[in-house]
Amino acid sequence: MNSGDHDEERLLTPGEVSRAFSVTNRTVTRWAESGRLGSIRTPGGHRRYREAEVRALLNNQAQPNPITTRPAPEPTITPHSDPNR
Repeated sequence: MNSGDHDEERLLTPGEVSRAFSVTNRTVTRWAESGRLGSIRTPGGHRRYREAEVRALLNNQAQPNPITTRPAPEPTITPHSDPNR
């Protein structure tokens, strides 16, 4: 059998994915739970992520995701916040 006949897609750990996106492992898990990033489970129940899918998501990272991007809250101005009073 030829070594090219057995093409396995590389699977990434949550730590590898979190480092690629500069987020926490928990964020990566939330993405998987919400469907933003597909995952598979190992026989031991651990999540693994397809490298090709992670790369595709990285390439789309320039566009903000409306699910995870929230506008900054408006500042609250109260009568007592004026230092000249």
